Amino acid sequence: MRIKYIIPFPFDEAGIAARAAQIPSEILGPDTKVECVPVRNSITMLDSEYESLLFDIYIAEAGLRAEEEGYDAVVMDTVSDSGLAAMRSRMTIPVIGPGLVAYATAIMLGKRFSIITMWDKWKFFYDKNLAVYHLEGKCASVRSVNMPPDVEALFEGKEEEMFQKLTDEAQLAIDEDGADCILLGSTTMHQAGEYMQKHLEAQVINPGPVAIKMTEAIVALGLSHSKVAYPSPATLQDEKYFSLMDVHGKPREL
Repeated sequence: MRIKYIIPFPFDEAGIAARAAQIPSEILGPDTKVECVPVRNSITMLDSEYESLLFDIYIAEAGLRAEEEGYDAVVMDTVSDSGLAAMRSRMTIPVIGPGLVAYATAIMLGKRFSIITMWDKWKFFYDKNLAVYHLEGKCASVRSVNMPPDVEALFEGKEEEMFQKLTDEAQLAIDEDGADCILLGSTTMHQAGEYMQKHLEAQVINPGPVAIKMTEAIVALGLSHSKVAYPSPATLQDEKYFSLMDVHGKPREL
């Protein structure tokens, strides 16, 4: 089984490795291979609807031909689930979003979840997706430590400080908001998951590894997203996506 895991920034090998580290090999079957593939270009911080549209397009562009490339499924490395709907429309193989998987897992394991995130400027895409997935009533709160993230270095050099800040905010969500499950609001926060689970009574859901494991199960069961819900386009126009400029100002070679 080959899963294409789209890294949503044009990172070098070190940056890709930092994102790939969130997927422990021991949770996967011996025949499952997760291939981390970066986008050709991206946005800065996903701090607005303006950047959100570009994020969608570049992530979708990276995954459009995954089916023809021999992959069995696609997952994007972002809780924003950017590009999800477009790729589901384009392909028949499963396309899975860590945000949707995390929300679904939370309502299987508890009654109300809180999202703990890095900064307030990300709140717009949680609100948007919770509305799209009809899950507003299951979300107790969205809380942030309001510190701009480092999407490449992650928590390097400040692990102790950040882990505790996130844990403290999660505890407030449990005590004050009534949350019984805690969701990490970004795959860039994956390093904090183990620490938070050790120090919180509520379940802590780390979206990246949960999404990959769920994707593996969906493929093994022979399932995929509904093409009734995500109908295929009458005309493929991949070349319009591929005309987007990469970080060097060049379009993709077809």
